[in-house]
Amino acid sequence: MLALRLARGTHPLVLTQRLLVAAAAAGVGFLLLCTLGYAVGHPTHSSASVLRLLWCVLPLAATVQFAVAVARTDPSTRPRPGLSAVGLGPARLTAIAAASTAIACTLGSTVALLFYLHLRGDITGLPFDGAAAELLAADQPMPVAAALTLLAVLPVVAATAAGLALRPRTAAPAPEGAERPVPSGLPWGVALVAVGLAVETYAGRGGGGGVPMPGRFDGNPAGVLVGWVLTAAGLAMAGPGLTHLGGRLLQTLRPGATRLLAGRVLMDESRRIGRPLGVVSAVLSGTLAASALYDADTGPAVFGPLTGLGATLVLACTTATLVTAALESKQCRTHTTEALLRLGAPSTVLRTAALMRVGALLAVFLPLTWVVARLAALPLTG
Repeated sequence: MLALRLARGTHPLVLTQRLLVAAAAAGVGFLLLCTLGYAVGHPTHSSASVLRLLWCVLPLAATVQFAVAVARTDPSTRPRPGLSAVGLGPARLTAIAAASTAIACTLGSTVALLFYLHLRGDITGLPFDGAAAELLAADQPMPVAAALTLLAVLPVVAATAAGLALRPRTAAPAPEGAERPVPSGLPWGVALVAVGLAVETYAGRGGGGGVPMPGRFDGNPAGVLVGWVLTAAGLAMAGPGLTHLGGRLLQTLRPGATRLLAGRVLMDESRRIGRPLGVVSAVLSGTLAASALYDADTGPAVFGPLTGLGATLVLACTTATLVTAALESKQCRTHTTEALLRLGAPSTVLRTAALMRVGALLAVFLPLTWVVARLAALPLTG
Protein backbone atom coordinates (compact mmCIF):
# COMPACT_ATOMS: atom_id res chain seq x y z
CA MET A 1 0.00 0.00 0.00
CA LEU A 2 2.84 2.40 0.79
CA ALA A 3 4.40 1.63 -2.59
CA LEU A 4 1.12 2.55 -4.31
CA ARG A 5 0.89 5.83 -2.36
CA LEU A 6 4.46 6.72 -3.29
CA ALA A 7 3.71 5.89 -6.93
CA ARG A 8 0.81 8.37 -6.94
CA GLY A 9 3.04 11.22 -5.81
CA THR A 10 6.13 10.55 -7.89
CA HIS A 11 7.49 12.65 -10.73
CA PRO A 12 5.77 12.22 -14.13
CA LEU A 13 9.08 11.04 -15.63
CA VAL A 14 9.31 8.23 -13.08
CA LEU A 15 5.69 7.24 -13.76
CA THR A 16 6.46 7.18 -17.48
CA GLN A 17 9.42 4.91 -16.87
CA ARG A 18 7.29 2.56 -14.80
CA LEU A 19 4.66 2.47 -17.55
CA LEU A 20 7.42 1.57 -20.01
CA VAL A 21 8.46 -1.25 -17.69
CA ALA A 22 4.85 -2.43 -17.62
CA ALA A 23 4.69 -2.30 -21.44
CA ALA A 24 7.88 -4.35 -21.73
CA ALA A 25 6.52 -6.83 -19.19
CA ALA A 26 3.35 -7.12 -21.27
CA GLY A 27 5.43 -7.98 -24.34
CA VAL A 28 7.42 -10.62 -22.46
CA GLY A 29 4.25 -12.08 -20.95
CA PHE A 30 2.65 -12.32 -24.38
CA LEU A 31 5.71 -14.14 -25.74
CA LEU A 32 5.58 -16.62 -22.85
CA LEU A 33 1.88 -17.23 -23.36
CA CYS A 34 2.38 -17.74 -27.10
CA THR A 35 5.02 -20.33 -26.27
CA LEU A 36 2.52 -22.02 -23.99
CA GLY A 37 -0.07 -21.94 -26.77
CA TYR A 38 2.38 -23.62 -29.12
CA ALA A 39 3.07 -26.34 -26.54
CA VAL A 40 -0.67 -26.94 -26.06
CA GLY A 41 -1.32 -27.07 -29.80
CA HIS A 42 1.68 -29.32 -30.55
CA PRO A 43 1.92 -31.81 -27.68
CA THR A 44 4.24 -34.09 -29.66
CA HIS A 45 6.83 -31.32 -30.25
CA SER A 46 8.02 -30.99 -26.67
CA SER A 47 11.65 -30.25 -27.58
CA ALA A 48 10.66 -27.42 -29.91
CA SER A 49 8.41 -25.98 -27.20
CA VAL A 50 11.26 -26.00 -24.67
CA LEU A 51 13.59 -24.28 -27.14
CA ARG A 52 10.98 -21.61 -27.88
CA LEU A 53 10.67 -21.06 -24.15
CA LEU A 54 14.44 -20.66 -23.87
CA TRP A 55 14.37 -18.00 -26.58
CA CYS A 56 12.09 -15.93 -24.34
CA VAL A 57 14.92 -15.65 -21.80
CA LEU A 58 16.62 -12.90 -23.82
CA PRO A 59 13.71 -10.39 -23.79
CA LEU A 60 12.99 -11.37 -20.18
CA ALA A 61 16.57 -10.57 -19.15
CA ALA A 62 16.49 -7.26 -21.04
CA THR A 63 13.23 -6.31 -19.31
CA VAL A 64 14.64 -7.20 -15.89
CA GLN A 65 17.71 -5.05 -16.58
CA PHE A 66 15.46 -2.12 -17.55
CA ALA A 67 13.26 -2.57 -14.47
CA VAL A 68 16.31 -2.53 -12.18
CA ALA A 69 17.63 0.62 -13.88
CA VAL A 70 14.28 2.35 -13.34
CA ALA A 71 14.23 1.30 -9.69
CA ARG A 72 17.72 2.75 -9.19
CA THR A 73 16.65 6.16 -10.52
CA ASP A 74 13.45 6.39 -8.48
CA PRO A 75 13.96 9.33 -6.08
CA SER A 76 11.24 8.09 -3.69
CA THR A 77 13.34 5.06 -2.73
CA ARG A 78 16.52 6.97 -1.85
CA PRO A 79 17.48 7.46 1.80
CA ARG A 80 16.74 10.97 3.01
CA PRO A 81 17.14 12.71 6.39
CA GLY A 82 14.20 12.07 8.70
CA LEU A 83 12.85 8.95 7.01
CA SER A 84 14.64 6.58 9.37
CA ALA A 85 12.83 8.19 12.30
CA VAL A 86 9.46 7.09 10.88
CA GLY A 87 10.64 3.58 10.09
CA LEU A 88 11.73 4.10 6.48
CA GLY A 89 15.38 3.18 6.65
CA PRO A 90 17.49 1.90 3.76
CA ALA A 91 16.20 -1.68 4.12
CA ARG A 92 12.55 -0.60 4.09
CA LEU A 93 13.13 1.68 1.07
CA THR A 94 14.74 -1.24 -0.75
CA ALA A 95 11.66 -3.33 -0.05
CA ILE A 96 9.46 -0.52 -1.38
CA ALA A 97 11.51 -0.33 -4.59
CA ALA A 98 11.18 -4.09 -5.05
CA ALA A 99 7.44 -3.90 -4.44
CA SER A 100 7.04 -1.05 -6.94
CA THR A 101 8.94 -3.07 -9.54
CA ALA A 102 6.74 -6.10 -8.89
CA ILE A 103 3.59 -3.99 -9.24
CA ALA A 104 4.68 -2.57 -12.60
CA CYS A 105 5.61 -6.00 -13.96
CA THR A 106 2.41 -7.57 -12.64
CA LEU A 107 0.39 -4.87 -14.40
CA GLY A 108 2.13 -5.68 -17.67
CA SER A 109 1.61 -9.42 -17.20
CA THR A 110 -2.09 -8.84 -16.56
CA VAL A 111 -2.41 -6.82 -19.77
CA ALA A 112 -0.60 -9.60 -21.66
CA LEU A 113 -3.02 -12.22 -20.31
CA LEU A 114 -6.07 -10.17 -21.27
CA PHE A 115 -4.70 -9.51 -24.76
CA TYR A 116 -3.83 -13.18 -25.21
CA LEU A 117 -7.31 -14.31 -24.17
CA HIS A 118 -8.80 -11.71 -26.49
CA LEU A 119 -6.82 -12.96 -29.50
CA ARG A 120 -7.81 -16.53 -28.62
CA GLY A 121 -11.47 -15.54 -28.64
CA ASP A 122 -12.04 -16.22 -24.94
CA ILE A 123 -12.88 -12.54 -24.35
CA THR A 124 -15.35 -11.03 -26.83
CA GLY A 125 -16.88 -7.64 -27.47
CA LEU A 126 -13.74 -5.94 -28.81
CA PRO A 127 -12.16 -5.66 -32.26
CA PHE A 128 -10.04 -8.59 -33.47
CA ASP A 129 -11.93 -11.15 -31.41
CA GLY A 130 -10.21 -14.48 -31.97
CA ALA A 131 -7.95 -13.06 -34.69
CA ALA A 132 -5.18 -15.52 -33.79
CA ALA A 133 -7.33 -18.43 -32.62
CA GLU A 134 -5.57 -20.99 -34.80
CA LEU A 135 -2.09 -19.79 -33.90
CA LEU A 136 -2.83 -19.77 -30.16
CA ALA A 137 -4.59 -23.17 -30.10
CA ALA A 138 -7.99 -21.81 -29.18
CA ASP A 139 -9.53 -25.25 -29.76
CA GLN A 140 -7.62 -26.56 -26.74
CA PRO A 141 -8.28 -25.54 -23.11
CA MET A 142 -5.63 -23.23 -21.72
CA PRO A 143 -3.79 -24.58 -18.65
CA VAL A 144 -4.49 -21.80 -16.18
CA ALA A 145 -1.88 -22.88 -13.64
CA ALA A 146 0.88 -23.01 -16.26
CA ALA A 147 -0.11 -19.59 -17.64
CA LEU A 148 -0.11 -17.96 -14.21
CA THR A 149 3.23 -19.57 -13.38
CA LEU A 150 4.83 -18.22 -16.55
CA LEU A 151 3.39 -14.76 -15.96
CA ALA A 152 4.69 -14.72 -12.38
CA VAL A 153 8.28 -15.35 -13.45
CA LEU A 154 9.02 -11.79 -14.58
CA PRO A 155 7.58 -9.95 -11.52
CA VAL A 156 9.39 -12.27 -9.12
CA VAL A 157 12.74 -12.10 -10.94
CA ALA A 158 12.54 -8.32 -11.47
CA ALA A 159 11.58 -7.61 -7.86
CA THR A 160 14.36 -9.86 -6.58
CA ALA A 161 16.93 -8.26 -8.88
CA ALA A 162 15.83 -4.75 -7.83
CA GLY A 163 16.10 -5.70 -4.16
CA LEU A 164 19.58 -7.12 -4.62
CA ALA A 165 20.76 -4.12 -6.64
CA LEU A 166 19.47 -1.58 -4.09
CA ARG A 167 20.29 -3.45 -0.89
CA PRO A 168 22.21 -1.39 1.70
CA ARG A 169 25.97 -1.78 1.44
CA THR A 170 28.76 -0.74 3.78
CA ALA A 171 31.70 0.42 1.70
CA ALA A 172 35.16 0.78 3.16
CA PRO A 173 36.51 4.35 3.10
CA ALA A 174 38.97 5.01 0.30
CA PRO A 175 42.47 6.24 1.19
CA GLU A 176 42.95 9.98 1.02
CA GLY A 177 43.97 11.10 -2.46
CA ALA A 178 43.26 7.71 -4.06
CA GLU A 179 41.29 7.50 -7.34
CA ARG A 180 38.42 5.15 -8.10
CA PRO A 181 39.59 1.84 -9.12
CA VAL A 182 39.91 0.96 -12.77
CA PRO A 183 37.25 -1.57 -13.94
CA SER A 184 38.86 -4.99 -14.11
CA GLY A 185 36.53 -6.74 -16.56
CA LEU A 186 38.13 -5.61 -19.81
CA PRO A 187 40.59 -8.53 -20.27
CA TRP A 188 37.95 -11.09 -19.40
CA GLY A 189 35.45 -9.42 -21.71
CA VAL A 190 37.89 -9.42 -24.62
CA ALA A 191 38.64 -13.09 -23.96
CA LEU A 192 34.91 -13.95 -23.95
CA VAL A 193 34.36 -12.05 -27.22
CA ALA A 194 37.25 -13.92 -28.84
CA VAL A 195 35.97 -17.28 -27.59
CA GLY A 196 32.43 -16.49 -28.74
CA LEU A 197 33.57 -15.53 -32.24
CA ALA A 198 35.73 -18.65 -32.45
CA VAL A 199 32.80 -20.84 -31.41
CA GLU A 200 30.56 -19.17 -33.99
CA THR A 201 33.10 -19.66 -36.77
CA TYR A 202 33.75 -23.29 -35.88
CA ALA A 203 30.06 -24.10 -35.56
CA GLY A 204 29.20 -22.27 -38.78
CA ARG A 205 31.74 -24.33 -40.72
CA GLY A 206 30.97 -27.61 -39.06
CA GLY A 207 27.19 -27.42 -39.17
CA GLY A 208 24.95 -29.00 -36.57
CA GLY A 209 21.41 -29.17 -35.32
CA GLY A 210 19.11 -26.22 -35.61
CA VAL A 211 17.64 -24.21 -32.73
CA PRO A 212 14.22 -22.74 -33.63
CA MET A 213 13.33 -19.21 -32.61
CA PRO A 214 9.73 -18.15 -31.78
CA GLY A 215 8.71 -17.93 -35.44
CA ARG A 216 10.39 -19.55 -38.40
CA PHE A 217 14.09 -18.89 -37.81
CA ASP A 218 15.29 -22.48 -37.40
CA GLY A 219 18.20 -23.12 -39.74
CA ASN A 220 21.37 -22.16 -37.83
CA PRO A 221 23.59 -24.45 -35.77
CA ALA A 222 23.21 -24.35 -32.03
CA GLY A 223 26.92 -23.60 -31.67
CA VAL A 224 26.47 -20.31 -33.54
CA LEU A 225 23.87 -19.22 -31.02
CA VAL A 226 26.05 -20.27 -28.08
CA GLY A 227 28.92 -18.29 -29.59
CA TRP A 228 26.74 -15.20 -29.94
CA VAL A 229 25.70 -15.44 -26.28
CA LEU A 230 29.36 -15.63 -25.24
CA THR A 231 30.17 -12.64 -27.45
CA ALA A 232 27.32 -10.61 -25.96
CA ALA A 233 28.42 -11.47 -22.42
CA GLY A 234 31.98 -10.45 -23.28
CA LEU A 235 30.87 -7.07 -24.63
CA ALA A 236 28.78 -6.43 -21.53
CA MET A 237 31.73 -7.35 -19.29
CA ALA A 238 34.16 -5.18 -21.27
CA GLY A 239 31.82 -2.16 -21.35
CA PRO A 240 33.04 -0.45 -18.13
CA GLY A 241 36.67 -0.90 -19.10
CA LEU A 242 36.08 0.50 -22.58
CA THR A 243 34.24 3.49 -21.12
CA HIS A 244 37.14 4.10 -18.73
CA LEU A 245 39.50 3.85 -21.69
CA GLY A 246 37.48 6.48 -23.55
CA GLY A 247 37.90 8.81 -20.58
CA ARG A 248 41.65 8.19 -20.63
CA LEU A 249 41.83 8.98 -24.34
CA LEU A 250 40.06 12.29 -23.80
CA GLN A 251 42.81 13.38 -21.41
CA THR A 252 45.78 12.59 -23.64
CA LEU A 253 47.93 15.03 -25.65
CA ARG A 254 47.93 18.13 -23.41
CA PRO A 255 44.19 18.44 -22.64
CA GLY A 256 42.48 21.65 -21.65
CA ALA A 257 40.01 22.14 -18.85
CA THR A 258 37.04 20.96 -20.91
CA ARG A 259 38.69 17.72 -22.02
CA LEU A 260 39.94 17.08 -18.52
CA LEU A 261 36.41 17.52 -17.15
CA ALA A 262 34.89 15.25 -19.82
CA GLY A 263 37.52 12.58 -19.33
CA ARG A 264 37.26 12.54 -15.54
CA VAL A 265 33.47 12.27 -15.70
CA LEU A 266 33.70 9.32 -18.08
CA MET A 267 36.21 7.58 -15.84
CA ASP A 268 34.07 8.14 -12.75
CA GLU A 269 30.89 6.91 -14.47
CA SER A 270 32.45 3.98 -16.30
CA ARG A 271 30.91 1.40 -13.97
CA ARG A 272 27.45 2.96 -14.10
CA ILE A 273 27.04 3.44 -17.86
CA GLY A 274 29.67 1.04 -19.18
CA ARG A 275 27.71 -2.18 -18.76
CA PRO A 276 24.51 -0.83 -20.43
CA LEU A 277 26.72 0.46 -23.27
CA GLY A 278 28.27 -2.98 -23.68
CA VAL A 279 24.83 -4.61 -23.73
CA VAL A 280 23.58 -2.16 -26.36
CA SER A 281 26.70 -2.83 -28.43
CA ALA A 282 26.05 -6.57 -28.21
CA VAL A 283 22.41 -6.15 -29.25
CA LEU A 284 23.32 -3.87 -32.16
CA SER A 285 25.99 -6.29 -33.37
CA GLY A 286 23.49 -9.13 -33.22
CA THR A 287 20.93 -7.03 -35.11
CA LEU A 288 23.45 -6.22 -37.84
CA ALA A 289 24.42 -9.88 -38.11
CA ALA A 290 20.75 -10.87 -38.34
CA SER A 291 20.16 -8.26 -41.06
CA ALA A 292 23.06 -9.76 -43.01
CA LEU A 293 21.37 -13.15 -42.71
CA TYR A 294 18.09 -11.61 -43.87
CA ASP A 295 19.78 -10.14 -46.96
CA ALA A 296 21.56 -13.39 -47.72
CA ASP A 297 18.47 -15.56 -47.40
CA THR A 298 16.32 -16.34 -50.39
CA GLY A 299 13.09 -15.14 -48.89
CA PRO A 300 11.74 -12.77 -46.20
CA ALA A 301 10.00 -15.58 -44.28
CA VAL A 302 13.11 -16.49 -42.30
CA PHE A 303 11.87 -14.41 -39.34
CA GLY A 304 8.46 -14.90 -37.82
CA PRO A 305 6.31 -12.24 -36.09
CA LEU A 306 7.15 -13.44 -32.59
CA THR A 307 10.86 -13.31 -33.41
CA GLY A 308 10.40 -9.69 -34.45
CA LEU A 309 8.52 -8.92 -31.24
CA GLY A 310 11.27 -10.46 -29.13
CA ALA A 311 14.01 -8.62 -31.01
CA THR A 312 12.11 -5.33 -30.66
CA LEU A 313 11.73 -5.87 -26.92
CA VAL A 314 15.43 -6.61 -26.47
CA LEU A 315 16.50 -3.57 -28.51
CA ALA A 316 14.00 -1.21 -26.88
CA CYS A 317 14.73 -2.36 -23.31
CA THR A 318 18.51 -2.19 -23.67
CA THR A 319 18.32 1.27 -25.22
CA ALA A 320 15.95 2.47 -22.51
CA THR A 321 18.29 1.04 -19.86
CA LEU A 322 21.18 3.02 -21.33
CA VAL A 323 19.13 6.23 -21.32
CA THR A 324 18.04 5.57 -17.75
CA ALA A 325 21.64 5.00 -16.66
CA ALA A 326 22.61 8.29 -18.31
CA LEU A 327 19.85 10.07 -16.37
CA GLU A 328 21.06 8.46 -13.15
CA SER A 329 24.58 9.68 -13.87
CA LYS A 330 23.28 13.17 -14.47
CA GLN A 331 21.43 13.09 -11.16
CA CYS A 332 24.57 11.96 -9.34
CA ARG A 333 26.52 14.87 -10.86
CA THR A 334 24.01 17.49 -9.73
CA HIS A 335 26.09 18.75 -6.79
CA THR A 336 29.27 18.86 -8.88
CA THR A 337 27.53 20.78 -11.66
CA GLU A 338 26.09 23.28 -9.20
CA ALA A 339 29.50 23.76 -7.61
CA LEU A 340 31.12 24.44 -11.00
CA LEU A 341 28.43 26.97 -11.86
CA ARG A 342 28.91 28.73 -8.51
CA LEU A 343 32.64 28.94 -9.21
CA GLY A 344 31.90 30.78 -12.46
CA ALA A 345 32.25 27.99 -15.02
CA PRO A 346 30.24 28.91 -18.14
CA SER A 347 27.40 26.60 -19.10
CA THR A 348 28.93 26.20 -22.56
CA VAL A 349 31.86 24.35 -21.00
CA LEU A 350 29.50 21.80 -19.46
CA ARG A 351 27.66 21.29 -22.75
CA THR A 352 30.91 20.95 -24.67
CA ALA A 353 32.17 18.40 -22.14
CA ALA A 354 28.96 16.41 -22.56
CA LEU A 355 29.38 16.41 -26.35
CA MET A 356 32.98 15.27 -25.94
CA ARG A 357 31.87 12.37 -23.77
CA VAL A 358 29.33 11.29 -26.36
CA GLY A 359 31.91 11.58 -29.13
CA ALA A 360 34.46 9.54 -27.20
CA LEU A 361 31.95 6.77 -26.52
CA LEU A 362 30.88 6.66 -30.16
CA ALA A 363 34.52 6.56 -31.28
CA VAL A 364 35.15 3.55 -29.02
CA PHE A 365 31.96 1.53 -29.35
CA LEU A 366 30.82 2.08 -32.94
CA PRO A 367 33.88 0.52 -34.63
CA LEU A 368 33.85 -2.31 -32.10
CA THR A 369 30.16 -3.00 -32.76
CA TRP A 370 30.69 -3.01 -36.53
CA VAL A 371 33.70 -5.35 -36.35
CA VAL A 372 31.95 -7.80 -34.04
CA ALA A 373 28.84 -7.73 -36.25
CA ARG A 374 30.87 -8.47 -39.38
CA LEU A 375 32.73 -11.32 -37.72
CA ALA A 376 29.53 -12.75 -36.26
CA ALA A 377 27.75 -12.60 -39.62
CA LEU A 378 30.39 -14.65 -41.44
CA PRO A 379 29.23 -18.04 -40.12
CA LEU A 380 25.58 -17.12 -40.84
CA THR A 381 26.13 -16.10 -44.46
CA GLY A 382 28.40 -19.02 -45.38
